[in-house]
Amino acid sequence: MAEINCTQATEFSLMGFTEEPVAQVTLFLMFLLIYLFTILGNLGMIALIRASPQLHSPMYYFLGNLAFVDLCSSTGITPKMLVDFMSEKKGIAYVGCVAQVFIFDLFGMTECFLLAMMAYDRYMAICHPLVYPLVMSPKYCFQLVTGSYLMGLTNGMGQTICMSSLSFCGSRVIDLFFCDISPLISLSTSNTTLSRIILTTSASLFGLSSGLIVLVSYVAIISAILNIRSAEGMRKAFSTCASHITTVSIFYGTSLFVYLKPSSDSSRDDKWAAVVYTVVTPMLNPLIYSLRNKEVKEALRRLTKPK
Repeated sequence: MAEINCTQATEFSLMGFTEEPVAQVTLFLMFLLIYLFTILGNLGMIALIRASPQLHSPMYYFLGNLAFVDLCSSTGITPKMLVDFMSEKKGIAYVGCVAQVFIFDLFGMTECFLLAMMAYDRYMAICHPLVYPLVMSPKYCFQLVTGSYLMGLTNGMGQTICMSSLSFCGSRVIDLFFCDISPLISLSTSNTTLSRIILTTSASLFGLSSGLIVLVSYVAIISAILNIRSAEGMRKAFSTCASHITTVSIFYGTSLFVYLKPSSDSSRDDKWAAVVYTVVTPMLNPLIYSLRNKEVKEALRRLTKPK
């Protein structure tokens, strides 16, 4: 009877990080700076790749799409978080919450597969260099990127449909700084069996498959590098993967910490781990690839060199 009389939720409250005014101002300035760097860094990376002929290769094609995904995923979360720091009422409309769930799951899963495709690209470059130009053709790279977006779209639509089937008759306070499907399922007063099945299936089918591609690719890469006799050859081979390994480690490490950690552990740790892969990682990716990549630095030097 209580479920029948339950009215549709129109708004949720986001707990955020703290209620301390001084701390909120400090966090606002910190995250504003991070977001500005994210926008400038990723837009700059996209523009640099498009403007530099020497970067028109499969690796940088994937990197340009990764920068676009980071830009979109960060924009779907950070602006709302910045507004909440300056607002007494940290609420989000139901429609806005649905939009955040869709955007987060769409671009989050797309990033998983783009990272997997980048690992496959490095595998082909190091383990099969003679056939690399033939296999990693522009058409095939386009298909791999399109497939990554389709996987993300499927995941985003699945999680959005999952949320639309939930009822919220009790607490509507989300102990996070954005709408994520996991805490929403925990808040729901309806039967969440189907929602949990969708969430688990999506994580297993998409998340584990993309992670497996990364793992298998790097096992083969490491094996190939160890068989290189010269130290210089090993160094050059490893340097082509260093940036990607760093990005994968940060992204997958924090994601696994949040989603595989027992729910009884501190939610504060969850929040800061979520900050890393939703807010900080999109800022770090262009820095990692620009600071550790000689081709990017050389392309930037050529564009900025006075004529």
